[in-house]
Amino acid sequence: MEIIQFIKTNTQLPEKGIQNTIDLLNEDCTLPFIARYRKERTGNLDEVQIADIVKFKEQFEELAKRKLAILKSLKEQEVLTPELKQKIENTSDLRTLEDLYLPYKKKRKTKAETARKNGLEPLAKIIMSQKANDIESIAYKYVKGEVSSIENALDGARFIIAEWLNERMDIRSNIRKQLERFATINCKAVKSKIKEEKAQKFRDYFDWSESLNRCPSHRLLAILRAEKEGFIRVKIEIDHENALNKIENRVVRSNNACSDQITIAIQDCYKRLLFPTLSNEVLKLAKEKADTSAIDVFANNLKQLLLGAPLGEKRILAIDPGYRTGCKVVCLDEQGSIEYNETIYPHAPKNDSIGSIRKINSLVDAYKIEAIAIGNGTASRETEDLIRKIKFNRTVQVFVVSEAGASIYSASKIARDEFPNYDITVRGAISIGRRLADPLAELVKIDAKSIGVGQYQHDVDQAKLKSSLDSVVASCVNAIGVNINTASTSLLSYVSGIGPKLAESIVTYRTKEGSFNSRSEIKKVPRLGAKAFEQSGGFLRIKNGSNPLDNSSVHPERYALIQKMAAKEKISLEDLIGNSTKLKQINLQDYCTEEVGLPTLQDIVKELEKPGLDPREVAKVFTFNKDIRTIGDLREGQLLPGIVNNITNFGCFVDIGIKESGLVHVSNLSDSYVSDVNSVVNLHQQVIVKVLEVDIARKRIQLSMNIK
Repeated sequence: MEIIQFIKTNTQLPEKGIQNTIDLLNEDCTLPFIARYRKERTGNLDEVQIADIVKFKEQFEELAKRKLAILKSLKEQEVLTPELKQKIENTSDLRTLEDLYLPYKKKRKTKAETARKNGLEPLAKIIMSQKANDIESIAYKYVKGEVSSIENALDGARFIIAEWLNERMDIRSNIRKQLERFATINCKAVKSKIKEEKAQKFRDYFDWSESLNRCPSHRLLAILRAEKEGFIRVKIEIDHENALNKIENRVVRSNNACSDQITIAIQDCYKRLLFPTLSNEVLKLAKEKADTSAIDVFANNLKQLLLGAPLGEKRILAIDPGYRTGCKVVCLDEQGSIEYNETIYPHAPKNDSIGSIRKINSLVDAYKIEAIAIGNGTASRETEDLIRKIKFNRTVQVFVVSEAGASIYSASKIARDEFPNYDITVRGAISIGRRLADPLAELVKIDAKSIGVGQYQHDVDQAKLKSSLDSVVASCVNAIGVNINTASTSLLSYVSGIGPKLAESIVTYRTKEGSFNSRSEIKKVPRLGAKAFEQSGGFLRIKNGSNPLDNSSVHPERYALIQKMAAKEKISLEDLIGNSTKLKQINLQDYCTEEVGLPTLQDIVKELEKPGLDPREVAKVFTFNKDIRTIGDLREGQLLPGIVNNITNFGCFVDIGIKESGLVHVSNLSDSYVSDVNSVVNLHQQVIVKVLEVDIARKRIQLSMNIK
């Protein structure tokens, strides 16, 4: 099957767009570059469509590789017929391919193989012909050597028949369909473990049964985790009698002694070979679907988190709160560089609130602080209360910032390399302040799995999870663009065409030679060749450089075109940029060529209207209910302000200012039916919720956003 047809069948995208996208991928072009700067060649495909092409291209290549291996094996066995070869070559499904290969696959020592070595295959063929009435007399002829009795001979023949039946594609397909449509997943508690405290979070599944194809991804992953941890036993079941009858109807054609032997062989085949293999297969497929769903949720949450509202280039005082060890305080300049650090002790056991207030007040004045960032961990609410009591001499905004993953970062090699002269507590406070200024730039330094915005992220396929999250990070970084003169190695490494090694080279060059003054100067970085510049040039920004276009998403390859536009309009480049009236007067058709079409020209004009504009919203101040400090303070019916801090398929979790986040189940998101949680809420959205139920023992809080 041709790769273009394979991808088209799975995506319904136009052939030309698929072919050109594959050509670009084969030319080592990145997904962000293709989506942004090669719209004419792809037919204006977006990132999601191009990502689908990449996915199915990889699937096709994996399938093709497996076909070659199977064909080679069959040739070596001298069993490859033209008909079998054609079937293999026309197969577009890996599972069907493996079914075709199953009869020829080299097997470990099996009961059927032993029976063959004992010369019982002719007997099995006689039984399968279903013509003999006195099969025991025929079987007696095979009693010799290792075969000590008639029953031994019949046993061996049935083992061979069972293997034949197991390898029949029609039978396997039929059982698969029954499993896919009717299988149930049944759970029973392991009695010796149900009293363990850790088991209690899985108690809903101690006696549970439901249709496997209707089991939501989050529930299936929870069930499989409970099984893995030894708290429950899981079985896949279907109507076994119905399944056996369907096999018999396909195989048994007589009513004699042979058919009796075949019926026994069918039961053995089903119980020992077919059902265990295919039930495991259907559970594995269900797990893969659950993994995909969970990874999609995580990826969507991560995207929203990374594109969270930045405060921008402000002078920030950041506080990492604590009790006994105190609150670590750092002062950062507009670029996030540390200017000062100190520890204050406003809370127990020292309770030096007066001294702490004086210190914060003096730091705000001395370092011209514009905003204060407070980590949302231990002692966060008390620290926020302290800060809000202070009467500053200047306008200062106060924000509570998520600490998720901050401890991972502060102990990492990246943090040590960035701040070799500061300890782990100072690095943690710096990260909190920088998150407020630019969440994307700071969060890319942390392993995405540690940020905590997924569901069952440790239970899903880790390779697929990493690939998906890396793609999300790269997409976000390139969507916003990167200031090459301030970006960290971590941030630069996600830019299209750069990668970790080139990112290090850029930072090394920048440290040695000073700031870049133009995009063209980037070519001087060692090992950054023409291809890397082509792929990265449009995503790198230079503020206040020699060319104003360098602080835009316009690709350097289009600079000459824009100069031509300015010249035709009899206006300077500087006066054209930002001049909406003039830009709208340009007839884009005059500049269309085979290489540059309307999609690219429209992007250019849009960017020239507002060059370098950050598409993200601006950070907003938020305050929790001051009377709610612990789960014990909650009462049913209370209306509370909160921030959405995680989204799942079954609802969203909301931070209401205490240690435990509350769950707004999908049924309580709205007064109408909700099929997609993301259609109602976004990560970090500020919401008002109503307390429905509080389970202090299990530390669970049920909330509702349907409060009309």
